[in-house]
Amino acid sequence: MSESPVTLTRPRVTAEAPGRMVWLDALRLLAGVSMVMLHSSSDPNGAPFTAYSPVERAFPVLMRAFFYIARTELFIIISLFLLVISLERRPRPWGAMVREQARRLLVPFVFWVLFYAFWRLIKASAFGYGDVLWREMGQVEPWIGYFLLGDVKFHMHFLPTLFGIILMTPLFRHAARHPFLGLMVLATLLVKRELDLFIWERAWWLPGHDYLLRAVKILTYAGYGFVAAAAWGLMKRGFAGTRARPFLPAMVYLGLVLFALKLVAAFRTIETGRWPFEYTPGYWADFLMPAAVFLIAMTLAERRWPRLFTRLAPYSFGLYLVHPIFIDLFEILTKGLTLSPTALVLSKIAFTLPLAALLTWLIARSGFLAWTIGLGALPRPLAALVARGRRRDAGSARAGPPSPAE
Repeated sequence: MSESPVTLTRPRVTAEAPGRMVWLDALRLLAGVSMVMLHSSSDPNGAPFTAYSPVERAFPVLMRAFFYIARTELFIIISLFLLVISLERRPRPWGAMVREQARRLLVPFVFWVLFYAFWRLIKASAFGYGDVLWREMGQVEPWIGYFLLGDVKFHMHFLPTLFGIILMTPLFRHAARHPFLGLMVLATLLVKRELDLFIWERAWWLPGHDYLLRAVKILTYAGYGFVAAAAWGLMKRGFAGTRARPFLPAMVYLGLVLFALKLVAAFRTIETGRWPFEYTPGYWADFLMPAAVFLIAMTLAERRWPRLFTRLAPYSFGLYLVHPIFIDLFEILTKGLTLSPTALVLSKIAFTLPLAALLTWLIARSGFLAWTIGLGALPRPLAALVARGRRRDAGSARAGPPSPAE
């Protein structure tokens, strides 16, 4: 089965990792579907239906709280978890690893940046701001942001952010040998909140404000790398088997406590009609929940998971990439209609999720476009363009130590 950029690499079957990690496939699918639900749960401006009464916006906000347990941070943990396993079983130099991940992540990223740069003009024309976007696209600075920040569309930030975190892989790989380093995520999230608040309140006027925020995000999201590497270290020590079962009730309890805090944040949103960024417990619940979900699923790794997850999981990243197409189409088609928040959200999901899944499936079956969602080989011109770097990687791998797994 072809690799998806978000999965990076897949561990081979050994005594330490017997068979396919179906629980990981389940998490990948959860992350992909949850992002569709998340982006369908707000009004067209990305707000919590501020113009409506608390009763009317209650359902979308509560639904968002439930599906936001996965977030893109779960994708990041999964990706780094598999990368740590890959580097342990097939060691290669840092430069070779970086070039490998650049091919898997950044080549598709360039395709989708160009696609969404022009696709969004359709919605802009329908809502009367097409001229603004055309002028923006005629300038150099916005294009720099498209490619470095991924701000061409609300979901495209993920790939450059993940690639930036991957550059720090040697740093958090130590957590595989010393799993207690996984607690570093608490320190990094503390730093993230304090630096974000400082930049937004005191340094918003600085040139490159958005780039500074992104740098903080990449540096502090290394905490999820420590979680991923620590999880692999624990798994090698039997944490995913019988020895892990005594920890399951406590971990489920932690997940429920975090979700309770998310519900408090949701009720604040229902009351005020705005996102409660100032609610500190909600911040911790949001950003720790993906790690809790990952560890709970890992604890249950030896249970019988439906193989359907394995068949569907490879499409999760494609679902993530294409679903804004149908959110845009839905908003164009429903322009001028008066729908309640609940009706709007449910109809948006009913429209977006199956059509995004269908398009992902069609792209996956296409020999020419499957690479754009990480499920196929690059077209011949692109393959030739990166072949020279691949030959360099092969040479450096031959010069290095042999992999104990080979």
